Amino acid sequence: MLNAAIKDIPLPVRMTRRPVSSRGFPVPWFVSFRDGDWDFVNLDPRKIVDAYHQQICWLCGEKLGQFKSFCIGPMCSINRATSEPAQHKECSEYAVRACPFLARPGMRRNDKATLAPGNIAGIHLDHNPGACAIWTTKSYKPMQVGDGVLFELGDPVSVSWWAHGRKATRAEIDAAIAKGLPKLHQAAALEGKDAMRDLDRYLARAEKLLPAE
Repeated sequence: MLNAAIKDIPLPVRMTRRPVSSRGFPVPWFVSFRDGDWDFVNLDPRKIVDAYHQQICWLCGEKLGQFKSFCIGPMCSINRATSEPAQHKECSEYAVRACPFLARPGMRRNDKATLAPGNIAGIHLDHNPGACAIWTTKSYKPMQVGDGVLFELGDPVSVSWWAHGRKATRAEIDAAIAKGLPKLHQAAALEGKDAMRDLDRYLARAEKLLPAE
C-alpha cells in the first residue's frame, strides 16, 4: 500500500512494476537493498554505469526511448551537468511530486550516506535548492571531473520547473538560483578570468530557458 502522503499522485505504469518499501514508497531502480531493507540513501555506484551503458531509466529501470529527462537543481541548469543518469519524463514528473526532498523545499538532505561528498564529482551543495527542473533532451554523455564522473546534458527539448510538488513560480525559481549561485561564483573565481567569463555566458544561456515573470 502506498504511503498516505503520495497515494493521490498518479503512479506511472512503469513505476507500478517496482517494489514498494515498508514505508509505502515505490522503490526506484537505483536504490540498493542492504541489511534486509531498501536503502534510499546509499545508492550503488555501479548502477550509474549500468544505467548509462544499457540506456535504462534511473528510476524505473526500463529501457529509455529517444528522449531522456533529468531531475536537476538550478545550478545544474546553468552548467548543464548532473551526477545522475537519465529517466523517462513521466518518471521524472512523478519524482518531483512524490520524492520528499524534491517536493518539499524545507526538507534537508539525509546526512547518513556513507558515500562521502569528496567522492562526488563537481560542486556539492548540501542545501535543498527550493525548486528543481525537469530537463528533457535527446542526448547526454559522461565527462571526467576530478576523480569522478558527471553527465553533460544536451540541448533541451523542454524544461519545466517544479516546487512543492507543482509547477514552480518564477519567484520560486529565481530564489532557488540565487541560493546556489554564490558557490558557483566562488568556484569560478578560484579558476580565474576565463571561468568567470564562462559562468557569465552560462547564466545568460540559462536565463533564456526560464519561464516568464
